[in-house]
Amino acid sequence: MNRVKCIISYDGSEFAGFQVQPNKRTVQGEIEKVLSRMHKGEFIRIHGSGRTDAGVHAKGQVFHFDTDLSLDEKQWIRALNTQLPEDISVLSAELVDSTFHARFSAQEKEYHYYVYTGTNRNPFLRKYSHHYPYGLDVEAMVKAQHYFLGTHDFTSFSSAKSEVEDRVRTISSFEIVEEHEQLIFKIRGNGFLYNMVRIIVGTVLEVGIGKRKPEDIPEIIQAKERAKAGKTAPGQGLYLYKVYY
Repeated sequence: MNRVKCIISYDGSEFAGFQVQPNKRTVQGEIEKVLSRMHKGEFIRIHGSGRTDAGVHAKGQVFHFDTDLSLDEKQWIRALNTQLPEDISVLSAELVDSTFHARFSAQEKEYHYYVYTGTNRNPFLRKYSHHYPYGLDVEAMVKAQHYFLGTHDFTSFSSAKSEVEDRVRTISSFEIVEEHEQLIFKIRGNGFLYNMVRIIVGTVLEVGIGKRKPEDIPEIIQAKERAKAGKTAPGQGLYLYKVYY
């Protein structure tokens, strides 16, 4: 039995998310369909590094699966990409030790969130960034981002739907990069709660328009109440950029 690790990118616009769901088009579902075909009808389960929601994209999602087939790395890439839909691309494939697990072996994840700040909406970016044309004080936003660094209980920045009990996470790096009419939020940490990145972005944007002060962030963290933080930024601006092992 061989264990194969793949890195993929996908456009999440037409998916109901990564994780398989009944009667819905998902990234996992499309990949498992192809693997089943390659294994002559035998069901092959893939294990992802984590879920992404409807409309959320990935540049470096990771999954693994076990197989009896003996293909080399290039053959796996070619075989999968030939049969997968155009909004999924396998970037790499490698044989790994049986102790590797895409989710449980991960040390950190990095997410990027794109905000388009141009005055007029751009139809070509509508599925790939969050349009926010309200003059932003980026200097205040940069001050706010520093309060998120380190280990905290991020209950205030987790969806009320989250069923996870332990909400302590560590953010190791956070930067906001300006590129033309876009802001890119780059956040890296040892794990993220449901909607955590999107709620952080939504809150920092409120700092940018003066609705909140940078110094409010520690109080919001300490409150451990979702209602204290800002709105959840929409899914189309979010990308799972890289998983670190």
